[in-house]
Amino acid sequence: MLNKTIAKIFTFVISLVFAASIFSSCADVSSSGKSTPQSRYDSPKVTGTIKSTDITESSGLAPSKCQQNVLWTHNDSDDGPYIFAVNASGENLGTWKVKNAENEDWEDIASFKDAAGQCYIYIGEIGDNKLKRGKQAVYRIKEPNIRTADAASNSKKPIETEPAEAARFQYPDQLENAETMMVHPVTGDVYVLTKRVSGPSRVYRFRPVFGSSESLTLEKIAEISVPAVPNGVLTGGDISPDAKHIIVCDYSQGYELTLPEASANFDDIWKQTPMPVDLGKRKQGESICYSADGNAIFAGSEGRNSPIIEVKTK
Repeated sequence: MLNKTIAKIFTFVISLVFAASIFSSCADVSSSGKSTPQSRYDSPKVTGTIKSTDITESSGLAPSKCQQNVLWTHNDSDDGPYIFAVNASGENLGTWKVKNAENEDWEDIASFKDAAGQCYIYIGEIGDNKLKRGKQAVYRIKEPNIRTADAASNSKKPIETEPAEAARFQYPDQLENAETMMVHPVTGDVYVLTKRVSGPSRVYRFRPVFGSSESLTLEKIAEISVPAVPNGVLTGGDISPDAKHIIVCDYSQGYELTLPEASANFDDIWKQTPMPVDLGKRKQGESICYSADGNAIFAGSEGRNSPIIEVKTK
């Protein structure tokens, strides 16, 4: 798989660059006498490992905003349209088959709670390694209510979700591959960040229209370059519940952008410098999200029995 080849080639280089960036930013005072930013996070800790044998390539991670201690995930391409619920210890809470959806190349997942209190799961059908897909989609389903008995479900005997609605989209001028999708917690705008080896990630935005057959054209609003080599290989991301931070990751580490306090425009956040966040050891990191309260980051990795990593704010 192309993703795994890229991961093997670049993880070592990314780690070196990350270590250098951490070293240069950890001092209280720079050589010019000016203070440098300090990480707002504690050291990463493994809270558990994913127990479900159905989860082999966790490619996205999202917290429930209606149910405590619930994380939603899904497999990468070559799997059915399944979503899985686990807790922070990695215990299996259930398997659901998404009705009216196909998994051609699901790459990310996000949660959203609307003004009426309804919680939704968004699934990004956004992968395109071979750059052959002219149109892609974001699926939306009502978040399933988890019962104790649901832990007995699996991909052979899944529970069925309510029918998914699709918001279809296309890029404005060229085909793109992406693995990062995030939903603004207030506006509901969807952001898609591309995965690029040859340059910075491109940031696209759109207001989804679910259930329409029309394919909307995304708007490119920014580019983001993380302190790694290559600088645009983003594999996951999320917006904090207060919409003041964004966390993204590549195969190796995490990077956070913070909205300036004086800014009333959320998209000013893309102009900020990404600060490295240590996520610990991950075999092939493709999933990351904030906790439902925004006081921690959860990160995962592909592979069976992969760890769930928590990084709390100080």
